[in-house]
Amino acid sequence: MAALWTAEHETGHKTMSVESEADRARRFREAALPHLDDVYTLARYLMRDATDADDAVQECYLRALRHFDSYRGPAVKPWLLAILRNVCNAEFARRATQPAPSEQAGDDEAADAAAPWQEPQRSPEAELLRHRDGETIRRLVAALPPVFREAIVLRDINSLSYRDIAEVAGVPVGTVMSRLARARTMLRAAWNVEEGAAS
Repeated sequence: MAALWTAEHETGHKTMSVESEADRARRFREAALPHLDDVYTLARYLMRDATDADDAVQECYLRALRHFDSYRGPAVKPWLLAILRNVCNAEFARRATQPAPSEQAGDDEAADAAAPWQEPQRSPEAELLRHRDGETIRRLVAALPPVFREAIVLRDINSLSYRDIAEVAGVPVGTVMSRLARARTMLRAAWNVEEGAAS
């Protein structure tokens, strides 16, 4: 009788464990998957290569799933972006001893890809101008030093608050504001040079 109770108890425990794993996976999907585009956008700007960005996002989501039970914050998006940032930084540290790969192909792909935040235009002429401006902006953002590029992407593309950016980057809010101001000044200056060269 005791052996039967133990077997039933263990079987019940296994069923409960499987159900809780399924529930955990469902909760993770519901919480994390809506932010996949934002995570990928940041990965694309940080890694500057579509394949590397895919790998970084995959690693980010694997780490997030592994540690999902310990997550207690109110907003999942900054948490995911902080994990992604750590993944990218670890990859950069790993590559520090290796020769840097050519970024030309990645830059061409970035210029060809339509940005998901762009709205459709009404006329072909307006679309052509918007496409040219979008390419220029993406190229100028990609050329910024990493900390400024990261700040611009997190604020102006992913729409994070200053506080959330500070949490993701691990810096004070004042530093975030300073980086954004400098990044925007650098972008404005680069845009003016670009416009001057085009005219």
